[in-house]
Amino acid sequence: MPKIKTKSGAKKRFKVTGSGKIKRKHAFHSHILTKKSTKRKRNLVHDTLVSSSDMNRVTAMLVL
Repeated sequence: MPKIKTKSGAKKRFKVTGSGKIKRKHAFHSHILTKKSTKRKRNLVHDTLVSSSDMNRVTAMLVL
């Protein structure tokens, strides 16, 4: 059987941690930043983990 390819968009957007969790970045931090508060923009900078409800879909895209 041939190998299953990883989705190109997913491999650019997600990273797997050492413990097997999946990291992601926040949306809404690329443009139209003038109307967003400083606190909101600062909180969007930090990475976060993929929620448990989305884990199955993301792992399928990453072929883990």
